[in-house]
Amino acid sequence: MTSPAPPDLQTLVSLFYDDPRRLASFDEVKADALPPAYQQLLDHHDHMTVTVEAFHSSAVDVEVLERRVAEGHYSRKIILRRQSDGRVVQFGIVRLNLEQLQPDVRREIESERTPLGRVLIEHDVMREVQLVALWRVGASRELARWLELPQPSVTYGRTALIYCHGEPAVELLEIVAPVE
Repeated sequence: MTSPAPPDLQTLVSLFYDDPRRLASFDEVKADALPPAYQQLLDHHDHMTVTVEAFHSSAVDVEVLERRVAEGHYSRKIILRRQSDGRVVQFGIVRLNLEQLQPDVRREIESERTPLGRVLIEHDVMREVQLVALWRVGASRELARWLELPQPSVTYGRTALIYCHGEPAVELLEIVAPVE
């Protein structure tokens, strides 16, 4: 497996924000510093789609807030909503290397109808999710609005990398909505 530089938080955030503080403040934390519910949601090497669906006992839908296509990459800023009640459970920024994905997989991802993890699973794409870092996230007004939170709010997130067929294909910033 190729070992590229892991996804850089600043690089991912800068895909959609000229100033990272418009999204949030980020402090890297160790897994044992996370409250138990956040450990369960973030400290693993699995797809977040599957994890948030299991945690919330509901399938989720993706809503694409913004997208960018440049230099062989497709990036999007998204939220995931529970199908059971429409509540937002996750905000994310995703950057995909389109060359690492089969055309039918690319088309379905670019259709923006299905969460990324679900697409990869349904197409049986050989994949490995690598957790890179865990973050304490101080939500900006904008992030608090997307996550339907009072301001100021603190939550947690992670950066991760997905390898498809042994090659780095997807960089992720995933921020979960606060849990009780």
